[in-house]
Amino acid sequence: MAVLFLSLVVLFTSCQAKSFQESGALTREAIDYINAFSTWKADPDYANYDQEHFKGLCGVPLDGNVIPRPLKKTGVLEEKTDYQVIKVPDSFDSREEWPKCKSIDEIRDQGSCGSCWAFGAVEAMTDRICIHSSGRLTPHISAEDLLSCCTECGMGCNGGFPEEAWFYWQQKGLVTGGQYDSNKGCQPYQIPSCDHHVKGHLKPCGSVLPTPPCERKCEAGYNVSYSDDKKYGKSGYSVGSSVEAIATEIMTNGPVEAAFTVYSDFPSYKSGVYQHKVGTMLGGHAIKILGWGTENNTPYWLVANSWNADWGDKGYFKILRGQDECGIESSVVAGMPRFDEEPRMVIVV
Repeated sequence: MAVLFLSLVVLFTSCQAKSFQESGALTREAIDYINAFSTWKADPDYANYDQEHFKGLCGVPLDGNVIPRPLKKTGVLEEKTDYQVIKVPDSFDSREEWPKCKSIDEIRDQGSCGSCWAFGAVEAMTDRICIHSSGRLTPHISAEDLLSCCTECGMGCNGGFPEEAWFYWQQKGLVTGGQYDSNKGCQPYQIPSCDHHVKGHLKPCGSVLPTPPCERKCEAGYNVSYSDDKKYGKSGYSVGSSVEAIATEIMTNGPVEAAFTVYSDFPSYKSGVYQHKVGTMLGGHAIKILGWGTENNTPYWLVANSWNADWGDKGYFKILRGQDECGIESSVVAGMPRFDEEPRMVIVV
């Protein structure tokens, strides 16, 4: 009798999931289903939210799967394979490993712009400069400069390619710049922060804004020239899709950028280990992975999002590790910073 009851429950829940999957909107019933039968919790306030806003934030173009797009003519982001064999611990948090680097614990806000591809890149670049200078250098790499001036990266607020961002860092360099309205660095972010369908302290987000124009100059009052403020990358590469390769890269060199497919249940994430359960695909989204662990016997990657600290779990989320959930392990890119005493590698294309 118990087996029959369990079979009926499984059949019922699978039918529910299929029904929710076919429905575009994230209903309250779908959220209740997630909260009853999943490893994560959804925020009931997201019932029937406007999906168009999040489609606009998903700035990584999808082509079947979210994978690093081969660079034209250069092939510079080849897969890194020269990892030393090290024991990967059960858990790791870059914030604890490198406490001097406060940027690792920063949650940025891309505002109403599909600039996630730029944010995931500059966040990891900022962290790695600090990490590999042993905390001596702490520039805040500008998302504004990358978003507006890297024309080869894609379409600005309408999306771009993470691997091109790392290549641009090598070739052209990036200046410093804080978050919106910070007046910090050469080029602070120009697009206002906003509430991404949460009850936060900011104004609600609107439709996707135009890409700010490329200004190859620093804002008034900043006493360093645009060219002198540039920070360069020494290398850029894709990271193998195995858990061991990604974990080794993070614990050896610092946080990485990755992209994954966003479904309509993801924006409602509040806590736990996310696994796609219901809803339709919204687009591709880039983020920063900074660690991993296990929660209630479910392995996860620890991820920083760029939808401000009011969204999700104080701006962070956990996503299933080891099963390429939503393509999260097939799209990891990173690179190493170049310091002033090192010669810059010039790549001829």
